[in-house]
Amino acid sequence: MKFLDLTKVYVRSGSGGPGCVSFRREKFVEFGGPDGGDGGRGGDVWAEAVDGLNTLIDFRYQQHFFAKNGEHGMGRQRTGKDGDDIVLRVPVGTEILDEDEETVIADLTELGQRVLLAKGGNGGWGNLHFKSSTNQAPRRANPGQPGVERTLWLRLKLIADAGLVGLPNAGKSTFLAAVTNARPKIADYPFTTLHPNLGVVEVDGAEFVLADIPGLIEGAHEGRGIGDRFLGHIERCAVLLHLIDATSSDVLGDYRTVVAELEAYGGGLSDKPRIVVLNKCDALTEQEAEDLTILLREEGVPVKLAISGAAGQGVRDVLRLLRQHILRARKAEKAPAEAGEWRP
Repeated sequence: MKFLDLTKVYVRSGSGGPGCVSFRREKFVEFGGPDGGDGGRGGDVWAEAVDGLNTLIDFRYQQHFFAKNGEHGMGRQRTGKDGDDIVLRVPVGTEILDEDEETVIADLTELGQRVLLAKGGNGGWGNLHFKSSTNQAPRRANPGQPGVERTLWLRLKLIADAGLVGLPNAGKSTFLAAVTNARPKIADYPFTTLHPNLGVVEVDGAEFVLADIPGLIEGAHEGRGIGDRFLGHIERCAVLLHLIDATSSDVLGDYRTVVAELEAYGGGLSDKPRIVVLNKCDALTEQEAEDLTILLREEGVPVKLAISGAAGQGVRDVLRLLRQHILRARKAEKAPAEAGEWRP
């Protein structure tokens, strides 16, 4: 299944059915009068967050969604049938944007959350509504209200507790494969990861979701490389794990490049808690890894650990640090909600 995180859709709600002009005509019934029914309501267009989806690829093949129109009214005061609604089923974490691709209409972050995208038109009144003492045989009825037509953008931001950042070939995919059942592509050339990958981590009896995104390079926020297209997938993360390649010829420059790109992107990424670790330390001696860690700390780089995702060295310690930050973030989110609850 291909990954797609941005797509355009066209939606239109149903128009209301027109009212009916009708008169009661029965033998031996004097003064029958008007009996035209109302038109039915047009169908609405909804978006709903559902389980089991992590891509918008379905909207690549179907982009137009039109709700049914309401049926016209009929004689004997019969109201027309309402048009059927249509529901766009999207993954949890989908943002719905207006045509300008900037105005956020809704952010579906919870399972089962629904939002009305286009309201159906009301049905028109039949001539029965226009009867009065001075107009006992009205020959007019209202047309139904037209439906609403909109062009919208759907943008998916994956729901993950922690995110991996770093330059290409920093070992992010290897780390993800080592700690989860995810099987991302791993190779010895840059940009082997072309789309985000998710994996579920289990540590000390607890689970959390870890996201791996394509590597950043200098100028990514301006569109270089794969650009900043996938950075939105870690905006919802509680903590970031910044992996630095310990075998790089310019370890300090690599760190500063990623930090600069996070700051240039915005979205609060530079303010998120970030755990910095040296990766690929199995290629160094223990003394070399220790010396490099000390050197980076003297330059202001807050290196926490020296690890190796491929060899499993120090991996559990990193996962425990991530879990601590995630638990702290969840407690902070719960506190305002619990403060607003009333308990007898």
